[in-house]
Amino acid sequence: MRRALTVAGQALYLSNPNPRVGCVLVRGGCWLAEGFTQRVGGHHAEVQALHEAASRGLDTHGATAYVTLEPCNHHGRTPPCVDALIRAGVSRVVVALQDPNPRVAGGGIARLRSAGVRVDAGLFAADSLALNPGFCARMTRGTPWLWLKSAMSFDGRTALPDGRSQWITGEDARTDGHRWRARACLVLTGIGTVLADDPLLDVRAVETTRQPIRGVLDTQFVLSEHARLINGDPVWVFTARVDAAKADRLAARNVRVVVLPVGAGGGLSLPALMRWLGEHEINEVHVEAGARLQGALVAADLVDEWVGYVAPEVLGEGRGLVALPDPVAELSSAPAYEFLDAVQLGRDLRLRMRHPGHWQALRLACGMLDADTGSA
Repeated sequence: MRRALTVAGQALYLSNPNPRVGCVLVRGGCWLAEGFTQRVGGHHAEVQALHEAASRGLDTHGATAYVTLEPCNHHGRTPPCVDALIRAGVSRVVVALQDPNPRVAGGGIARLRSAGVRVDAGLFAADSLALNPGFCARMTRGTPWLWLKSAMSFDGRTALPDGRSQWITGEDARTDGHRWRARACLVLTGIGTVLADDPLLDVRAVETTRQPIRGVLDTQFVLSEHARLINGDPVWVFTARVDAAKADRLAARNVRVVVLPVGAGGGLSLPALMRWLGEHEINEVHVEAGARLQGALVAADLVDEWVGYVAPEVLGEGRGLVALPDPVAELSSAPAYEFLDAVQLGRDLRLRMRHPGHWQALRLACGMLDADTGSA
């Protein structure tokens, strides 16, 4: 199963909105074949592994399939994987995590068992969940998994007082940031960042066959039609102002304009945004934004994870990381997260934090009742 999880990682930048799944076929203690989920419309991991075995002339009757997510039992963009496994004569399937998709949700396991296939489930379930938090979140709560990416000095400054921030962190940290962009379905920012920096927000520092959608929160729809991110790749602009003529011009350049309701603070309703994204198959949202938008997301309890890069510099006066709409009255009421890891990247440090309540709710929604199950 550890090998299957490693293989699943090869779908990290590829399979969205489908989950990242790996499958390893074994018989008599010998490896036969393996596969991972391909681009949307392509083979799922199980079928990919079976095709690899067939291409090598290997018989899969009596084999064991180690799969990081329950095989599907329904017709979606591709036929059911359970049927392929049964036809191939696989005698045992070991599943890491039950599929939280309501169309599957144990049905794949039941179908295999009814066909006489032995099924064992729960091996490294937490590791499979950690590979697919966005897919599992969308399937269970209807909204994507959202993380904030930030780069700051040791004293928490994201830019000098005049806004200059290139570059607080070094090349290694910036490359790692592009890896997080590449795995997301959507890279999201606010109009303030676009107006100040005119960013591209695409993936350039790592190799990927799929660019994430770029999204801009722009309540008053002031985005310039000459912004650099409008380059022919998909862009979604979220606004509260209707301007049909401008929207039509942008549509011709692959920009989708989405009108959302206004929230209590006068900006766009962030919960409505997240619901809309979940309805449109967005699994993971990578946010690179200013202190105000980051603060609004934190205050709305929509931040599931942080990916923060800390440079060994002290800037003193400068722009801060988060601007909460209301001050924290008591330390006990401050938004709190848990550290996941700390990794040195060149001269910088990457810190990851996760919302413990959101993670535990996701575990429970995926049937992981034992808080200590798995290693992630």
